[in-house]
Amino acid sequence: MVIVAGGQSTRTAGEELKQFRWIAGKPMLLHSLQAFMARPDVCFVVCVVPQQYVADPPPWIFQCDVDRLLLSVGGRTRTESARNGLADLPNDATIALIHDAARPFIDNEAVDRVVGAAREGKCAVPGLPEVDTIKEVDSEGRVTKTLERERLWRVQTPQGFPRGLIERAHREAREANASATDDAALCERIGLPVVIVPGSRRTLKVTHEDDFARVEALSAASK
Repeated sequence: MVIVAGGQSTRTAGEELKQFRWIAGKPMLLHSLQAFMARPDVCFVVCVVPQQYVADPPPWIFQCDVDRLLLSVGGRTRTESARNGLADLPNDATIALIHDAARPFIDNEAVDRVVGAAREGKCAVPGLPEVDTIKEVDSEGRVTKTLERERLWRVQTPQGFPRGLIERAHREAREANASATDDAALCERIGLPVVIVPGSRRTLKVTHEDDFARVEALSAASK
């Protein structure tokens, strides 16, 4: 299990990293750490954090099973951070899940579907079908195309892979100096098939400042 938390929070306000900010009663990253460690099928968690926190992490990070936790060094890009995390997984891990710390709430049923597909040898991503009309625009904001909504899905994490396949995808991306906004795209890039499994509306991503309020509201509504 790799949790990518190496970003520098350039799209949220304040100096504190968004993955360290408190939300719904605890730091955002701790939500993911504790949720995945509570799963019996997660044998080890590699948490990728900015370099300055590897040797001196925030003290709350130890509110989880430290015997199953390793801190790995974040890279210059998300792709590089995920690659670093994969390299630090134990040798006996045959399935790799990769999750963004910016999604503090996980849905165990959605994770079960991802894990099940990965165990069948598939690269699997959870997602939700798009309900809005999506338009493609040019650099000046002019609409150039309306996309077919029926074929569009909003992809989430954790994404699951047979370890050998995702390591190959990252290795070939590195050789080509390629990167992507998610790990499945690296598999697609070299022709590996990727399947969508039903995700969860609970797995919101915190990107902008107003997303914190949305996640707080979701947490309150679920209690």
